[in-house]
Amino acid sequence: MSNMETVHYYTTTISWQQGRIGKLESNGFDTITVATPPEFPKGVPNLWSPEHLFVASINVCLMTTFLSIAENSKLGFVSYSAEAKGKLEKSDGKFMITEVEIIPRITVNLEKDIERAERIVHKAEEHCLISNSVKTKISLKPLITKVEE
Repeated sequence: MSNMETVHYYTTTISWQQGRIGKLESNGFDTITVATPPEFPKGVPNLWSPEHLFVASINVCLMTTFLSIAENSKLGFVSYSAEAKGKLEKSDGKFMITEVEIIPRITVNLEKDIERAERIVHKAEEHCLISNSVKTKISLKPLITKVEE
């Protein structure tokens, strides 16, 4: 992983629009409309919130890390999807996402690859740089199946 030995920067820009709504941008990316989630005062439903983006970043990182390790390990798989659920609660008087439960669903080609896929997804979680950057507890509950004949 020599390409990861250098320092990289990731820049985003947020600009307030109205109420609790803003536009999230990064050079050359699609703009995302973001807001306070509806559970909070003046929150807006059906828009990406910091809480959703936080959980999503862990979920995306797990997938991309899994894809990299699976490729290097020559794992034969036909599908990967994962649901991630973040638990927001008060801890020491402050709101924080204390836990993210991720349920990766992986379908492999062969029976013998089920165990390998499980090992690889756990290894991916250990190496996921977003998971490693936060103090949130990550609970991984993989569901791995073989392609139906």
